[in-house]
This record gives sequence, structure tokens and C-alpha cells, in this order.
Amino acid sequence: MADALIELDGMSSGYGGVPVVRDLNLHVNPGEVVALLGPNGAGKTTTLLTISGILKVLDGSVNVLGQPAVFGSPHKMARRGMGHVPEDRSLFFGLTVAENLKLGLRGGRDEQRGGMERALTLLPALRPLMDRPAGLLSGGEQQMLAVARAIVAAPKVLMVDEMSLGLAPIIVERLLPIMRDVADESGIGVLLVEQHIHMALTVADRAYVMNHGEIVLEGTGQELAGRRDLLEASYLGDTVLPEEAIETT
Repeated sequence: MADALIELDGMSSGYGGVPVVRDLNLHVNPGEVVALLGPNGAGKTTTLLTISGILKVLDGSVNVLGQPAVFGSPHKMARRGMGHVPEDRSLFFGLTVAENLKLGLRGGRDEQRGGMERALTLLPALRPLMDRPAGLLSGGEQQMLAVARAIVAAPKVLMVDEMSLGLAPIIVERLLPIMRDVADESGIGVLLVEQHIHMALTVADRAYVMNHGEIVLEGTGQELAGRRDLLEASYLGDTVLPEEAIETT
């Protein structure tokens, strides 16, 4: 995958030298939304932390923007063009929306102005909230702010971990299409971890399903959305999937 923004080749990773995810093969191309799905404890967050360089690769390789991931230096990965919105959002609640966004800015004045405008164009609901402390935002507004703070840095690839965590489904329906807009309008590659499976598949070009630290199913968003039986089997950890799954995985 010469043009892939993220490419995992037989990657294993974990904690204390013990692998939690094993032999993962995954890629994300420019302008593509890829969903990473699976039950709790499947290894999705571990995968994102490894791609960001926070966790060490135990086996195989992780290439981001054409270069190996740098373990222990997530700031270097950010400078390279990696944006990562963690599960806890990592906002500064005592700072305003504008101040949180400024923390993500980089480059010269023109680049910063462009980054801010790009983020607010994609997430216009933040414009009237610029002077409001992040701690006073609703859950959905906080998630929008976390995504916007990553976008202002003009990343080439963006990873979002559990965008819908703690949010009502009606809010999720408004937020997930933003990931599609980010990819389509900016050419950013998006890797999205999401618990709302079928909502995620409506915006994803492709999807991988993980269980017990391994990828057990993959296909286009449309293919997997139309095969609820395959999704249920993979989530339940069935080792024998329907025969037709061979063409999808």
C-alpha cells in the first residue's frame, strides 16, 4: 500500500511486553474513513495508542505517513501529521473553546488562521461558543471541540477513539457524518473507533472488526452493513463464520 497513510503489517502490541493485539494487518488511505469495530476489550484503543507511538510495537511494523511509528514520542508523530482524539477527549475544562483550539494551532500566522477557519467550517456549532469554558459545554459540544482541536493542526491522518462515548444516539447521528466531511473535504485519512456499529458503517468506506486482539472480519462499509449475521458472529467471537465471509475477510 504505497499511498497508505497508516499501514500495519503483522503488528502485535500490548503492555509490559505482553501482547494484547496480535498480527494486525490494516491500512488507511487518503480521503478514506475506516471504522475499527469490536466489543469492549477487543484491543481497539491499544491499536490506536500503538499507531500514535504511545505503546511499543512488539512484532511486525507500523508505518504512518510513509515512516515507522516513533515509540515514546507522540509529539513527533503529531508534528509528522498525526491527529489523535483520545477516548477521554483530553480537554482543558478551565479554558475557553477558543483557548483549547489555540493549543492545537501550529505553523505561521496564515497557517494558524487557515487551520482555525477549516475547523470552524467543519464544526460551525462551535462558532457561538468560542468564549465559553470547555467545562460548561454539553457532551456533544465537548466532542466537537476535541475533534476541532485536532483539525486546526491540519493533520494528514486523524484517529478518533469512541466519538460517541456517553452521548445520546441522536447526537451521534449528527457527529459521525462530520468524519465523512473531514475526509471528503480535506483528503484526511480517518481511522474511527466506534461502538455504534451501524451508524459507523453508514459513513465508513471500509471497516475492520476486532475480537480478542485480532481482526476477525473486514470489508466495505456497505458489505458489512448488509451482513448483520457476519457482524453478530464476529462480535460473539464465533470461530466459524458463514462460508460467504471468506470473500469478505
